[in-house]
Amino acid sequence: MRTRYKIISDNEIYFITSSILEMIPIFTNEKYFNIIIDSLSYCRKEKGLKVYAYVIMDNHIHLIVSGKNLSKTIASFKRHAAKYIIKCLKEDNLNWILNQLSFYKLGHKKRSDYQVWQEGFHPQCISTDEMLNQKINYIHYNPVKRGFVSEMEHWRYSSAKTIINDIKGELELDELY
Repeated sequence: MRTRYKIISDNEIYFITSSILEMIPIFTNEKYFNIIIDSLSYCRKEKGLKVYAYVIMDNHIHLIVSGKNLSKTIASFKRHAAKYIIKCLKEDNLNWILNQLSFYKLGHKKRSDYQVWQEGFHPQCISTDEMLNQKINYIHYNPVKRGFVSEMEHWRYSSAKTIINDIKGELELDELY
């Protein structure tokens, strides 16, 4: 069994990535971004999730987080977000995306007609301040690398403007230390 991507302790900070099945670009307008923001906000308030940095891209998210029962909390977050993503896709008649989410759904996923997220979330324990800074920079640079913005703090669905310029972002952050 791989131990690199495993929650070791509830007292640690983790860098995690969750990707949409087959990297389908679902987060392309405010409604879908807000599903993620609202779901993370709920987990912060109700499940004790601590969010220190984040970015929401068109087909994946990166988070730096901690919390008790982190694996269960992230699974709950993904389940809740998926439910609302599917609901919105149906409302918006985005059948081409729904067809993809159905076609690529893993065979053992019997409880739904669709699978939104790839399995797992690849947690990496942040073991040093250097690693923490590297992961925060990686997260924040993602939209620049993809050509969505020219400056990290210009991406609306990222913690960059909060961390770099101390401007309130879409999602409230927790204090690191």
